[in-house]
Amino acid sequence: MAASISLGSLTSSQADLIRETETARLAELDEDELLALHARIRRARNKYVGLYRRQGAARVAAKGARGKARPANRLNAERAEVFELALARVSKRIDVVARAAAAELKAERLAAAAAVKAGTGPDGAAAAGTGTGTAAASTRRRATKTTGGVKRDASSQSAGARRQAKRDAR
Repeated sequence: MAASISLGSLTSSQADLIRETETARLAELDEDELLALHARIRRARNKYVGLYRRQGAARVAAKGARGKARPANRLNAERAEVFELALARVSKRIDVVARAAAAELKAERLAAAAAVKAGTGPDGAAAAGTGTGTAAASTRRRATKTTGGVKRDASSQSAGARRQAKRDAR
């Protein structure tokens, strides 16, 4: 651990929380467990950041200068830094696990789409062994790919934009 504070100056529960962020232990956790650990560490970090700021501000008034007040608040700053480093480790691991899960989900969706697409169309019905060779009539409207349709749609859209601009200018 590259933190300036040793685990000996943390309480046992805080040290346990930091130990949970070791690489070997993080590798055993799934995404939900990592998110729960992330939330616990973030709460601890926020606690010590808040203490550092509040107590530091109170000590400035008592000592008369920020430089004189800072050494008395060193422990809160160090604890906040330790939890910040632990939070970074957990965040990196969550990123790795989430990307892997997203890639797996994408592969599943592509495979499912390919399986559905393989059985559709006039050739797919004959290959599926329906025997009749005719597919049931689809209720979906066929897409038209004529140039006139595209131009007409663009013209209608721009006319609508002109009308809206005219109303907005009033």
